Amino acid sequence: MASSIVAASSAFSSTLTTASFLTPSPSLLFLKTLTLRPSAPFQRLSFTSRPLRHLMARSSLGLTHPANTEPPKVSFAAKEVDVAEWKGDLLAVGVTEKDAARNAESRFENAILSVLDSKLGGLLGQVSSEEDFTGKVGQSTVLRIASGLGSKRIALLGLGASASTAAAFKSLGEAAAAAAKTAQAGHVAVALASPDGLSAESKLNNASAIATGTVLGTFEDNRYKTESKKSALRSVDIIGLGTGPELEKKLKYAGDVSSGVVFGRELVNSPANVLTPGVLAEEASKIASTYSDVFTAKILDAEQCKELKMGSYLGVAAASANPPHFIHLCYKPPSGPVNVKLALVGKGLTFDSGGYNIKTGPGCLIELMKFDMGGSAAVFGAAKALGQIKPLGVEIHFIVAACENMISGTGMRPGDIVTASNGKTIEVNNTDAEGRLTLADALVYACNQGAEKIIDLATLTGACIIGLGSSIAGVFTPSDDLAKEVFDASEASGEKLWRLPLEESYWESMKSGVADMVNTGGRQGGAITAALFLKQFVDEKVQWMHIDMAGPVWNDKQRCATGFGVATLVEWVLRNAS
Repeated sequence: MASSIVAASSAFSSTLTTASFLTPSPSLLFLKTLTLRPSAPFQRLSFTSRPLRHLMARSSLGLTHPANTEPPKVSFAAKEVDVAEWKGDLLAVGVTEKDAARNAESRFENAILSVLDSKLGGLLGQVSSEEDFTGKVGQSTVLRIASGLGSKRIALLGLGASASTAAAFKSLGEAAAAAAKTAQAGHVAVALASPDGLSAESKLNNASAIATGTVLGTFEDNRYKTESKKSALRSVDIIGLGTGPELEKKLKYAGDVSSGVVFGRELVNSPANVLTPGVLAEEASKIASTYSDVFTAKILDAEQCKELKMGSYLGVAAASANPPHFIHLCYKPPSGPVNVKLALVGKGLTFDSGGYNIKTGPGCLIELMKFDMGGSAAVFGAAKALGQIKPLGVEIHFIVAACENMISGTGMRPGDIVTASNGKTIEVNNTDAEGRLTLADALVYACNQGAEKIIDLATLTGACIIGLGSSIAGVFTPSDDLAKEVFDASEASGEKLWRLPLEESYWESMKSGVADMVNTGGRQGGAITAALFLKQFVDEKVQWMHIDMAGPVWNDKQRCATGFGVATLVEWVLRNAS
């Protein structure tokens, strides 16, 4: 990643729908098979998984091997039942600020909350009032119940002023998972205090988002811990958001996407002494072998990249004892014609020291530079999900130029000139602006595959973190049509993007006196000049977008990866599929 952050200064129903999600094992890849078994009075949608040999177990430095941990298995059922009669360990109710409003007698005006409070003899209202619960985002009140309800505990979880986005309902699922963890609850129900005003489509989408959030909230990456507590959560009922085959489909989709997000998280969380460029290539190849009906894999070594004249990429890789691996997965639909060709390109620096412009000082984040392959994790996480979904009508190329940016006598120096595979020359005025050099050759390669639309994702600049913070990714594209497609997809996924300008006048700072361009401009507008640099390596006929995800790739509070980008990429691909 370029430069340091500091420098960048109804009541009852006999229909029950159940979907079981098996969170991907931190040290296993899984082959999922889908089985539908009709039975009265419900249909069961189940996922069984067969473990495959995990390649990250091979490590050298530090003798570190990720543990072969068992993933939590959580089943999801959509029900139409009376929440007050539901039996289980924890009833979690999503409450908006409007839902939490009280009347003159300090009692809930909301019908569902009023019934629950009445069943509990006013205890729910009393405790929530004492704890100043008003339905704001992040607020929660949990009660242990002796009698009155079927549930052993009830939790009120704040949704804010309103809840209408995928992000809000995903957060509700995460909050329910957190409450379940604290209570060591095995059987949980999630309901909304005000479900009646939702459209049928909204109910489907909200149920899917809740399921996704619960799965991701339950997941903990414990591969590198000697001791870890297993999750007690085994089943979740989603109440009041409908039932039936459409909901089954949505829940399966949520499970597929969640598996990709978890896989992406695991890749980013893995330290550089375990996840080398070679191991990343092997992990990608395992996706192709697991879903061989739709995927093929091609891994190019340094000599093959040299034949393709990838001087920009190879210049970055030159200093490392771990050789580069150029990774290309190709997805083709199981049947029918291909109507559009897409490419997803991810930055794949498994570690970035900065090179001779070494990262130093507070805010340089060198200790977190394992996450500099977050773009590739998003791309391969999406590949894993799409291998299960198998969309028709679309061919997808997943491309990653994997390597490390290290320091040695064979390494690239400041002032060196490298030549990219499209013939353009680059004066390297900063070896810590290496990601764009690897992406240059990856983008040329993507264009040569005949891709009509390309999205690249990269933890590219500290400047983007300064501008947009840690929750929002910066988006650059000359195509308004592509921007609309991706922003619509991100709204559905709940991931936050913000479009930034490709200000052509800023290119002046990227000019070199001895080459076609330099690889960094001044400190001002650093995220913009980085995007302008990448634009030089994309065919003008191709719709292209660059996503700088340096901020949202990592959760500082939880000290782990987020899996950012996977859900949006999958949603975007499906919107392009027939």
